[in-house]
Amino acid sequence: MIAAIKPAGANTRGLLAYLYGPGRHDEHTDPHIVAGFAMLAMPDPGRAENATLTQLARYLDEPVRLRNSEFGKKITDHVWHCPVRAAPEDRHLSDAEWGEIAQRIVAAAGIAPEGDDLACRWIAVRHADDHIHILATTVREDGRRPKLHDSGIRVGDACRQIEKDYGLRRLKRGDRTGTRAPTQAEMHKAQRLGWEQTSREWLQDRIRAAIPHARTAEELLAYLEADGIAIKARRGPSGDLLGYAAGRPGDLNKDGEQIFHPGGKIAPDLTLPKLQARLEAGQPEEHPTARRNRPTTAWHQATEALDSFRTDLADDTHAQAHITALGELLEATAQKAPTHLRAELQAASKAFARAQRSQIRAEDRAAHAIRHAARDIVHTATGPDGSALAALIAALLWAGIIANRWHEAKGHAHQADAARQALHHLQAAADQALTPTLVVLEQRQPKQEIRRTLAHDVRAAVPDHADRILTDPSWPALAALLADAEARGHQPHQLLKEAAAQRELATARQPARVLLTRLQHTSRNPSPNPRAEAARLRTVASVTGQQATPTLPPAAPGGRPNRPRR
Repeated sequence: MIAAIKPAGANTRGLLAYLYGPGRHDEHTDPHIVAGFAMLAMPDPGRAENATLTQLARYLDEPVRLRNSEFGKKITDHVWHCPVRAAPEDRHLSDAEWGEIAQRIVAAAGIAPEGDDLACRWIAVRHADDHIHILATTVREDGRRPKLHDSGIRVGDACRQIEKDYGLRRLKRGDRTGTRAPTQAEMHKAQRLGWEQTSREWLQDRIRAAIPHARTAEELLAYLEADGIAIKARRGPSGDLLGYAAGRPGDLNKDGEQIFHPGGKIAPDLTLPKLQARLEAGQPEEHPTARRNRPTTAWHQATEALDSFRTDLADDTHAQAHITALGELLEATAQKAPTHLRAELQAASKAFARAQRSQIRAEDRAAHAIRHAARDIVHTATGPDGSALAALIAALLWAGIIANRWHEAKGHAHQADAARQALHHLQAAADQALTPTLVVLEQRQPKQEIRRTLAHDVRAAVPDHADRILTDPSWPALAALLADAEARGHQPHQLLKEAAAQRELATARQPARVLLTRLQHTSRNPSPNPRAEAARLRTVASVTGQQATPTLPPAAPGGRPNRPRR
């Protein structure tokens, strides 16, 4: 059930004309009052033959007229309007049930608290099966104004309880961190100008895309201006930045002047103080342009920054900081990814924006490593190689799963939903990114004897998931990667244990593919391997003519066979 409180109006008679009229598309049928203040004395133009809309408007406006006659300053914003709609799949509600629902909503809003005989005058009009309209005049019988601050939150909470009590579709409880929905005027203007997004939606996407490019709020505003966005900065006498507003090019008012939207109206987390906390927190770092000489390592560094994501969520303030920074890294990856992956990654970034915000205050300094990784990526001169990008997207996918679980554990329903939507797009991007690598590896899978030895490693390293790994369609590719890693000086058994420790496999859709992407990252540098070192020493001895008698280590516990030569 949705109750949408509209902006205050000044024309009671005009709103009544709409409620009792045919509607814009002749959709209003049998309009009548189902509940209201002092029902016995109230004229109902929908039921009483001689009652008129003017009489009803005068009855509702009487406290307003009396107050305006006693005070010099007249009240003009006195019309409170709240449509209340049931879900399409909800059962049919009777007039009596809608009347009870209306009474609970006006009580929650503060319009007519329960047992208050001096409350505001109000009515609930039903002109369709699935919704009612509540109209009230916001002057009480004693001449005072009602306390309506945060009425939308209270009404929302009341609707969640009404859904439970009446067996209706259960919606998620709001947490005041969502962006304000576009108004009808904004949507009509965007349609008229041929824009796919309203100005606030467009600005929100541009500001989020710019965040990884800046270290300070001043840099962010400069970057946005350079991108063609109109910026109006508010400064104190000392020149310090106190606030900002942004405008979309071509978004003009009736006088041809640029329309500006304050950061907090664009999105709750884009106010200047929140941007400053995110951008200016953390350890001192070199300017991003100084890191352009290291483009090949930025992607690996980003993956490494996500390696401890699970442990960093132990503290709520740190968790919120890391989830916010994760969104920035996802945005940076989407900007620099190859064209064929960009659409899915951009969709994941857009969906995850809602998962970045909660009522928990973030300790932004805790997430400096992920945030710096995002800045490194957007300042790289070239794109990543395929394996590095596949490993990073896989790490982003796993971090998104952890973020989703954290939100679910905290009861953040909207954020958990947003994270799940992002995961859908991330999974698609991960599959696309890994496909070329799988094709190459499967074409050069090792011999059967070597695969049997590697299967022994799998059973020893991850016994609980060995059967799923060895029957996974990606197992031949994983075997080829393990054989290559061993040739470069790694121990497959140890690599598998380390990879499995980074990402639990119980919920993995394809565990062999998960291990493969992890190994692409962890096996890029050779690590000490006694057998490989012995082979190297033998080669050196044969070239130099020196005697070398390396000793091979014994077989692993459990009688693991010595490895066959490739």
